[in-house]
Amino acid sequence: MPEHPPPAAPTPRLRGPGGRPLRVAHLTTVDMSLQLLLATELKVDLEAGFETYGISAPGPYVPELAAIGVRHEPLHALTRAWEPRADAAAARELLAVLRRIRPDVLHTHNPKTGVLGRVLGRLARVPVVVNTCHGLWAQAHDPLGKRAFVLGAEALAARFSHAELYQNGEDRRTLARAVPARRSRVVGNGVDLTRFATDPGERAHTRARLRGELGLGPDELLVGGVGRRVAEKGIREYAEAARALAGKARFVWIGPDDPDKPDAHGAESGVTFLGPRADMPAVYAALDAFVLPSYREGFSRSAMEAAAGGLPMVLSDIRGCREIGTHDEHLLLAPPGDARALTGALDRLLTEPGLRDRLGTAARRRAEATFDQRAVAAVSLATYAAVARAKALPWTVG
Repeated sequence: MPEHPPPAAPTPRLRGPGGRPLRVAHLTTVDMSLQLLLATELKVDLEAGFETYGISAPGPYVPELAAIGVRHEPLHALTRAWEPRADAAAARELLAVLRRIRPDVLHTHNPKTGVLGRVLGRLARVPVVVNTCHGLWAQAHDPLGKRAFVLGAEALAARFSHAELYQNGEDRRTLARAVPARRSRVVGNGVDLTRFATDPGERAHTRARLRGELGLGPDELLVGGVGRRVAEKGIREYAEAARALAGKARFVWIGPDDPDKPDAHGAESGVTFLGPRADMPAVYAALDAFVLPSYREGFSRSAMEAAAGGLPMVLSDIRGCREIGTHDEHLLLAPPGDARALTGALDRLLTEPGLRDRLGTAARRRAEATFDQRAVAAVSLATYAAVARAKALPWTVG
């Protein structure tokens, strides 16, 4: 498979044996990932005529999945943390679900479900097992034991899949010795660009509405970050920068609490925490600058959304953020964990309106050219078809 996907071709209408609809199941740890990360891919599957399943721990996003036509299969024992007893129970649940719904394709996502799903998918004799790596969950600065466990688990699980898709090339290169190039591909990542393609009048209206909610004056600058409230998102460094730059802008953070994570983060002075929002296009329209000082990203979705919204950005200089654009051309990069460097980069954006305009325009153009999630979803469908051809499965193209 090539390093970079070509432009998406028209999607073939794949059918299972006898011409019946294909059953495609996407496995994630929590329903939030199905809805917030994979909704467009799920919609593309449905448009292709597939019986589309989402398998995860149950949660508040299940009704939204049902509303678009996705059949949700709950794994009640599944947790995000590695817990041997709970993981064994979740594995039994997953195996039972796979044997009951008998998918033609199992597409796994997230670190833990990627490992469990690939192994159990093959054990359940699912004809096509595909994994997407959304970012290896170990960094070069992590302890050797953690890195060995992560890379070992990924290398082992990759032996059970038929194809490995990577959101960034660094992860593919890291696992190149364990995963043959013929079974791997860098697909990038994307968002629903149509959500952010608002006309200037609508954008001005939504911008004014949200800024009014926050009590902002017309000339005040608003800086925002988006993500779960966990330390690995760099919230502590962001708050330090906000306090250092108090008076130059207002600083907000949008995203849900994540109390199950060991690095769940509480309140910080200098930053207003707005919680999760359903009106993200309006949120991005209200911002003057976007920041993501994360320690780890597979391929940052919030940064892609900010780029699609034409925002100037400061991101961490890490894999998963570097793919968003080039420093000083599309965005600014700052070392992760370095509050002083983050403050300096944000200060540049706040004091140089020309820089904000230049980077925001360049980010929007890059998003339009590179971050279309429908193109990524089309590569997934092409991967399913390629595996089926290689295995001589009795699928048809309608």
